[in-house]
Amino acid sequence: MKYRIFTLLALLSFYASFAQDSLMFRKISNEIMVHANCYNDLRVLCKTVGHRISGSPSAAKAVEWGEKAMKAAGAEKVWLQACDVPYWYRGKENLDLLFGGKYVHVDALSLGNSEGSGGKTIEAPIIMVQNFDEFNALPEAAVKGKIVFFNYRFRQDFIFTFEGYGDAVKYRGGSPTVAAQKGAVGVIIRSMSTGEDDFPHTGGTHYKDSVKKIPAMALGNKTADKLEQACRKGQVKARLTSECHMMPKMVRSYSVIGEIKGTETPERIITIGGHLDSWDVGEGAHDDGAGCVQSIEVIRAIKALGIRPKCTIRAVLFMNEENGQKGGQAYADSAIARHENHVIAIETDAGGFSPRGIGLVMSKEQKEHLAQYTHLFLPYGVYDFSREEGGSDISPIHDKLKVPLAGLMPDAQRYFDIHHTNNDIFENVNHRELKLGAVVLTQFIWLVSEHGLN
Repeated sequence: MKYRIFTLLALLSFYASFAQDSLMFRKISNEIMVHANCYNDLRVLCKTVGHRISGSPSAAKAVEWGEKAMKAAGAEKVWLQACDVPYWYRGKENLDLLFGGKYVHVDALSLGNSEGSGGKTIEAPIIMVQNFDEFNALPEAAVKGKIVFFNYRFRQDFIFTFEGYGDAVKYRGGSPTVAAQKGAVGVIIRSMSTGEDDFPHTGGTHYKDSVKKIPAMALGNKTADKLEQACRKGQVKARLTSECHMMPKMVRSYSVIGEIKGTETPERIITIGGHLDSWDVGEGAHDDGAGCVQSIEVIRAIKALGIRPKCTIRAVLFMNEENGQKGGQAYADSAIARHENHVIAIETDAGGFSPRGIGLVMSKEQKEHLAQYTHLFLPYGVYDFSREEGGSDISPIHDKLKVPLAGLMPDAQRYFDIHHTNNDIFENVNHRELKLGAVVLTQFIWLVSEHGLN
């Protein structure tokens, strides 16, 4: 009898707690969906700052914007955390392809961190390969003096498109080195893109110190299709000119940090962030202006609702995610130096689309603890907690301090149509989807602050 009474009381307590949590979730949703400022913040960032590659004057302007926006959101303390970052400069670039007996200018983007032609024009035959295996089978004589076209397609059979990106991105990162090792004078790749369009995508590449740094450019899918057809018909040539290069000195920059002090355990910190830098094309709206304004919105919503979180809530606009991760490294090093206690670090860096899940990088016991609350997210379209996803900026604090991680997972179907292109602009972000992401992040942060991870 006593056992039955105890069980009944436990169930009543559980349902009462669930009702309270559900009510708080609804309050958070109503506040953000009706009163959010994140969409306007994104408009200002995109239209007054624009793209903002690390080390550039635009990146410095973005830091000023971020500090003002964090203060306006109601952060109780705002500061800048220094980090020295690389500055890659694109300059002028041009690619002409020999189609039908005459050269035709095509849209192309040099790959980030690549070295150009020093402004000189490289004219050479193109040799096409479908993948690294096909390239590796070629003798050096077949490659030397040529421009290699790596025609690897982003696989459409991956439903979760980040898996397709993970499969294809090695051709962006590694093609210049493997081609240079056999004497190639340049590289062209098919962009890491799901899109049925012709927007070329930039993104980081790298070289081995032991090989010559050769120019590398990406084509949109439609132009890549044309080049593929031309290569199958016969020899094709290209004229490539690029001024891009890495500036010789690192540049002092900053991540922007704002926080609300916890009321019961202020020494315990929950971090939410996105990255403030972008590539030097488009406006960096989805990647990752969306994540930055959502992180600021978490602060604004908590203050607007008068929520007194048990833990300290800290929002971070990380600098230099795209080509160096210096902001994330500096944040982790600071946490070590200051002996900070981080409960969890969360990143939003997958676009401002409708939220569908939250990735979790933590122990089995912590995942099981959170599992009892996942049904609370179902009314907001969030159902997937099965993936191990965190974020690039927060990976250093996980590696160095074993801090548990989480990553917002929006609907991924359109992200790689836009990612790293001139099409990543404010107009391609939907205000309701952006706000829904901020809703779910704020709900998740409140939940962890209230109930912990174990």
